[in-house]
Amino acid sequence: MALIKSISGIRGTIGGKTNENLTPLDIVKFTAAYGTLIKKKKGTTKIVLGRDARPSGEMVSALVTSTLQALGIDVIDLGLSTTPTVEIAVPLEKAAGGIILTASHNPVQWNALKLLNEKGEFISGKDGEEVLRIADKEEFDFAPVTKLGGYTKNDTYLQKHVDLILKLPLVDVDAIKARGFKVVLDAVNSSGGIAVPLLLKALNVTVKELYCEPTGHFPHNPEPLPEHIGDICREIKKGKYDLGIVVDPDVDRLALVSEDGSPFGEEYTLVAVADYVLKATKKKKGNSVSNLSSTRALRDVTEKEGGEYFAAAVGEVNVVTMMKECNAVIGGEGNGGIIYPDLHYGRDALVGIALFLTHLAKSNMPVSRLRASYPNYIISKNKIELTPSIDVDKVLEEIKKKYKKQPINTIDGVKIEFDKEWVHLRKSNTEPIIRIYAESDLEVKAENLAKKMISDIKEIITEKVIA
Repeated sequence: MALIKSISGIRGTIGGKTNENLTPLDIVKFTAAYGTLIKKKKGTTKIVLGRDARPSGEMVSALVTSTLQALGIDVIDLGLSTTPTVEIAVPLEKAAGGIILTASHNPVQWNALKLLNEKGEFISGKDGEEVLRIADKEEFDFAPVTKLGGYTKNDTYLQKHVDLILKLPLVDVDAIKARGFKVVLDAVNSSGGIAVPLLLKALNVTVKELYCEPTGHFPHNPEPLPEHIGDICREIKKGKYDLGIVVDPDVDRLALVSEDGSPFGEEYTLVAVADYVLKATKKKKGNSVSNLSSTRALRDVTEKEGGEYFAAAVGEVNVVTMMKECNAVIGGEGNGGIIYPDLHYGRDALVGIALFLTHLAKSNMPVSRLRASYPNYIISKNKIELTPSIDVDKVLEEIKKKYKKQPINTIDGVKIEFDKEWVHLRKSNTEPIIRIYAESDLEVKAENLAKKMISDIKEIITEKVIA
């Protein structure tokens, strides 16, 4: 598998040949590039480091730590941690940045370096490009032997993260404790197996743990999609549980399961949490943000509460930027990523759990009924592969012309709205592929809308409009 270099970090599979996988040489090179950038911006300073439970984690962590120390940078090592915990730790430690060693929802053979700025947020596109440039030119700035960086182990931040969540005004600890919820948790044998029970037990929630040993050996595909969470669904059907909770390896994505064993739907994690937050902040009419490929249901619940919905380009950094611009009280992505700015600007399954449990406690209804209370939309996800000779940008331009009478958003590809249906077309950054997401209130209607777009694209190509 080819190494994937992007402005937000570097990822790939562990082992194999240089330039084909994520090798120790790559890890050192890109860590050195990031550390060199940090030193240029901030001077000699410190970096917070954390990792998920992947088998390669300790090895990668050792390489990153030694490289940062060689640059004269002090390392604060959180050890087994979560992505949002590292994000919170960076400003609390007054650090100049952070590195999270996780490939998120990717399979066990993957690992990655996720790079943070001094606010504990993903670095900007400009800084990301500079990291790639420094790495390519190998313009590293290593320290003399008398000024090597130090190393400190700090395993207190998972508890600090939980404590900060419990203090949030919209997390009603007493209401949750009074309900005495009984839940099943699937943490795919990663760091969520430590962090999530810590939160739930503080809320007097009884937890049946599935795959909560942080061995890093994922028992199933770690992306929390309905087709991957059959074990927890079956467990819930066997017993009397209020809720199922599923997190990915670095705990920035949250999927829920209803008390009847049916998936709540990853798109609806954000919808439900936003519904609660927007109602609780009704006096100031809160705004919300998600990316263009997320469900319209968020817009519906936002407008119902008198707020305004804003769409951002795909990518957490883009959602965060838009949230700041429109002063949103809640935001995130349709993959189960909750961003609650009163805690921090990053996707955080832990705060999502606490807010959802508060919502559930106050609603006084089972999860399945809560889900049924929201507008029901289905997203059909498709792609069309084109030959390398075809100009994808021109294809999208022709589609835009064809549907010029419809509301169109072009901040990230082309999104076309048809009353309460929409279709979003985005080109891949690495392949001649157009991704086509379509949403409607019925699966067959969403699929038909996607098929219509695919047909239009093929017709444009056949007519050689974009030869």
